[in-house]
Formats: sequence, structure tokens, C-alpha cells
Amino acid sequence: MHVQAWLDTIPAVAVYALVAGVIGLESLGIPLPGEIVLISAALLSSQHGDVNPFVLGACASAGAVIGDSIGYAIGRKGGRPLLAKMGRKFPKHFGPGHVAAAERSFEKWGMWAVFFGRFIALLRIFAGPLAGVLHMPYWKFLIANVLGGIVWAGGTTAVIYSVGVVAEDWLKRFSYVGLGVAILIGLGSMLIVKRRAAKMVAEHEAAEPEPEPAN
Repeated sequence: MHVQAWLDTIPAVAVYALVAGVIGLESLGIPLPGEIVLISAALLSSQHGDVNPFVLGACASAGAVIGDSIGYAIGRKGGRPLLAKMGRKFPKHFGPGHVAAAERSFEKWGMWAVFFGRFIALLRIFAGPLAGVLHMPYWKFLIANVLGGIVWAGGTTAVIYSVGVVAEDWLKRFSYVGLGVAILIGLGSMLIVKRRAAKMVAEHEAAEPEPEPAN
């Protein structure tokens, strides 16, 4: 089956549900590739007439806002013991260095760490639960959460959709190549966010004072 024909068989509601679900779970605090899923879905919407980019962006935004809000409630109730438990289960994402780096971001930016965190993989996972753990006033969290979710999800959808539309004729002619391009874009975004997270942890470790030698 031709790739384009296969893509046309995917129900639009399944795409909306997948994007909202993955982004919601990632925002809640579960390490999932939300950005890759959104980018892939936005590319798909540019080639799939039934997948509306406006509905897709709205579903992605809703998943981000709702997931972050649930994460906030869980973090507020669970406190720091929750972070320690998550660190044991997901040391690559919730290790002490990652937690400390995220806390530094909150200390520096306040409520806007929630907004800017939407664009950084590490903070996208941490923002909701950590805001709850730190007892950030919910109204502040909600404002930054809604704005960040809409700008990130809507903006990403719009940009990637536009790229897909511009390249529509080329992608139809070389559909397998187009699918490969989508995969490369997803992998590229994953590498970028991993580097950002690693840089934040490295900056935190560099800022830590060295222990004094024992007398």
C-alpha cells in the first residue's frame, strides 16, 4: 500500500486522542516523547485532509494544560517524597541533578518557569509536579500553564503544518522520502531537547560548591 493511502486510513479522532493523551501524560510527569508525537501529527495533518490542524492544536493544548494541572495537584499532595520516589523509578529523568536544575529554574523565573518549561523537555516533565511541591499559588501556575500550553502546542502545530503544506507536492511524489523526513525531524528534536536537559544539569553541577576537605 502506498504510504499516502495508508496515512489516509488513520481516523482523525485517533490522532487527536493520541496527541492529547501522550502530551497530557508527559505534562503529568511521565517521561514520554510528547514533542515528537506533536511534530509527527502536525506533519500528518498537512497531508491528511481529515486531520484539522486547528483541532489538533486545541487537543494538544488541552492535553498540556490538563496534564500539568493534574501534575500540580499530585505534586502538592505528594511533596518531596514523591520526587524522591520518581527519582528511584526514573533516575535518567528525575535524578538529583535534574531535580536541582529544575528547582534553580523555578527560583530564577518563578511562575514563568512553567511557561518557558513547556519548550524544554526537562522542565516540561517537571513543571506541574514541581510547582505543586513548591506550593506555587495555583492562579499563577494556571496562567503560565495555559499560556505556555497554547503557545507551545499551537505554535508547534502551526509551524510544522505550514512546512508540510509548502512541501506537499514534493512529499506526494516521494512519499517514502517524506516519511523519512518526518522521522528525521522527530529524532532531531529529541536530540536537541536531550542536549538542553544535559546542559541544565551540567550548569547545576558546575554551580555546586566543592566540598571542603576534611581536617
